[in-house]
Amino acid sequence: MQSDVTNHRDRIIGIWLVACAVVVFGMVVLGGVTRLTHSGLSITQWEPIVGVLPPLSEAEWLETFEEYKQFPEYQLVNYGMSLDEFEFIFWFEYAHRLLGRLIGIVFLLPLLVFIAKGYVQRPLIGKLFGLFVLGGAQGLMGWYMVQSGLVDEPRVSHLRLTAHLGLAVLIYGYMLWLAYPLLNPQMRTPASGRAVGLAHVVSVLVFVMILSGGLVAGTRAGFLFGTFPLMGESFFPDGLYATTPAWLAAMSDPVTIQFNHRILAYVLTAMIAWLAFVVSRTHLPRHVRVGVAVLVACLALQVTLGIATLVMRVPIALAAAHQGVALFVFGAALYASRALQRTARVVAPGIAA
Repeated sequence: MQSDVTNHRDRIIGIWLVACAVVVFGMVVLGGVTRLTHSGLSITQWEPIVGVLPPLSEAEWLETFEEYKQFPEYQLVNYGMSLDEFEFIFWFEYAHRLLGRLIGIVFLLPLLVFIAKGYVQRPLIGKLFGLFVLGGAQGLMGWYMVQSGLVDEPRVSHLRLTAHLGLAVLIYGYMLWLAYPLLNPQMRTPASGRAVGLAHVVSVLVFVMILSGGLVAGTRAGFLFGTFPLMGESFFPDGLYATTPAWLAAMSDPVTIQFNHRILAYVLTAMIAWLAFVVSRTHLPRHVRVGVAVLVACLALQVTLGIATLVMRVPIALAAAHQGVALFVFGAALYASRALQRTARVVAPGIAA
């Protein structure tokens, strides 16, 4: 009876965490659209409390527009734009910030209620508050990123953009990592140590791949070499790793950044195919096999979207879908990793996790 109560409470916590992850997913996709529509610098102040309300009158809109005119993006890129055009980019950034505030409320208030009712087991409490701290850090990182585009260059730092994206994905992934065993306590069936290790490697590679995508977005490397599988007329394009020192090219040179993103895609495809093969040769419960099959399907969709986005010169809809499906791939990879890890540790202690 006590076990049934605990499982019921765990399921409630798991559903809540998944719901929070869905909101974070929306934030990441909306952040991508905000970047693609060049809307991210339209709000030039960081006001976590009073900034909840948008301009409500024509006078307030004109005042906000005048503030925007004082910064390089208007002076060097959007000079002469109309108020209606400013409102268009403003609403994307405003929605992104509003969603960020919403996730704080959706996360903190239920957490306090769950703790007060005794739903959250003690080992989980610290992890959940750690998630809340990461959320606050994400807000600060977002403003730190925006600040980099309000100075001389009307463009945010690609490194800060990647850090902002990476932290959001980390929060999203950690929410799912905590939620999976709460929703499915049956993740306990023997698995091979090789499958566990491969799943962990795949999860890390997907995260690195997403960070690589952040660098592609921040440097606009996706607009180069709109051909596949070659980059122009060669697999190894001219100018690859041409900086001094060469390793800096991986973080600053658009040619090298796009090349690395492609190579990571090849490596990740091979690793996921290997994982699927190993799992297919191992007696595992249905939920593990289905999870790996979903991972393969998400990867296939992601690769297709990536190629289409590249060849079609980064249309907003395809680029946003490409970023969103990357999170599906990450979530599926974490599911496989979590399921196999719990399996190896609980049922087969002799198998390395």
